Amino acid sequence: MKKIISVRSLALILLVATLLCSFASCGGNEEETKDEHVDYASELKLDMSSDTVKQEATVHIYIDGDTTHFNVPESVMEGGIIKARYLAINTPESTGRIEPWGKAASEFTKEKLKNATSIILESDDGKWNADSTGGRYLVWIWYKTAEMTDYRNLNIEILQNGLAIASKSAQNRYGETCMKAIDQAKLEKLYVYSAEKDPNFHYGAAQEMTLKELRANITSYEGVKVAFEGVIAAVYDGSFYVEEYDEETAMCQGVSVYYQTGGLPGLALENIQIGNRVRVVGSVTYFEAGDVWQVSGLTYSLMKPDDPSNFKLISTGHTPAFTPVSPADFMSKKVDVIVTESEGEEMTEVAKTFSYADLALDTSVSMEMLEVTDTKTNQKGEVTLYCTKDGVKITLFLGSMYDANDKLISADDFKGKTIDVKGIVDKYYDTYQIRVFNLNDITVW
Repeated sequence: MKKIISVRSLALILLVATLLCSFASCGGNEEETKDEHVDYASELKLDMSSDTVKQEATVHIYIDGDTTHFNVPESVMEGGIIKARYLAINTPESTGRIEPWGKAASEFTKEKLKNATSIILESDDGKWNADSTGGRYLVWIWYKTAEMTDYRNLNIEILQNGLAIASKSAQNRYGETCMKAIDQAKLEKLYVYSAEKDPNFHYGAAQEMTLKELRANITSYEGVKVAFEGVIAAVYDGSFYVEEYDEETAMCQGVSVYYQTGGLPGLALENIQIGNRVRVVGSVTYFEAGDVWQVSGLTYSLMKPDDPSNFKLISTGHTPAFTPVSPADFMSKKVDVIVTESEGEEMTEVAKTFSYADLALDTSVSMEMLEVTDTKTNQKGEVTLYCTKDGVKITLFLGSMYDANDKLISADDFKGKTIDVKGIVDKYYDTYQIRVFNLNDITVW
């Protein structure tokens, strides 16, 4: 007797077959998508005969994921350095207000260029074009290593690895390749296009930033909880000074941090030592009486040692920078800095100019061969030295100091002498001065 298949059973069989085919098809598409990954950075070729400006260069200093300073001939750029801003890309911030994946992008760029045996800079047209800040130039970066026969385009490579978002990416000579690289990074959900969290970024309530960003925009952060890293350069009377060297300005930026002894447990207090690299989380405050900006409100939870709001020791064995500076530069030099400013949710880069002393406030500096021309001692026994060098006046504040025999230091011990000094840049009302905390930081000749 023949079995009769009902219409219902037949429909079920067909449905199962269709699903199996669909699953097989999906699996095939996944493999096909994987196989279709394109190395656009390698596909794009450098045409040395094109009408763009090209120049072989070497790295001067690394800044971040999309900015590098290169050494070039004086005939190309005055001073022999071109500050390159990469065309078509915008990597997350790592030198200003820090963003997720910013450090990863910066390290990626540094690694690629560090291993390069040849680097060529290319403009987008027949001339070097400045960016919106006026101090940097928009370029394509081509590089190759000893293992390569052709140059790779670093801008495209950063895009295809998902370490940057678009920045007028379609509006340039390689726009079509840029957009393909971006679309592929989105499809593969890499870094900035992924749902993953950056393990090197602290997702706390505080705004992550560098000390340069804080110092350059400190008035904008009044009352704001901020987080940053730096090396402790001095500790004095419930405060410490933390600094970070910045290659772009070739100097340190820093800030004074006030801590309440009762607000931190002993374990955290032990980490407040000169030479320790620390992570600071606190609120920016201003004291009008002394025209002083500082960070305060540090906390540490013994029950939650991994809390991103904790004051934290990162490493030990560092030394204060004591950046050498001449009195003339200290009093008169101007320094250009690229800072980030917020416009709603968007951040834009702006060039600002600071006096050297203002940008170096709360950091360690050193000066040599100062002539002590006058002195003053107040009722508390605090000593101020008035010095000159090459006709420039510099004020040193020593406070109350004692020698090895516990004798109070007198201003007469220095008057008429020539000295070298190390100290912290301080501001007394409208006058910048150097504050000395340790008698050993003064050498008398």
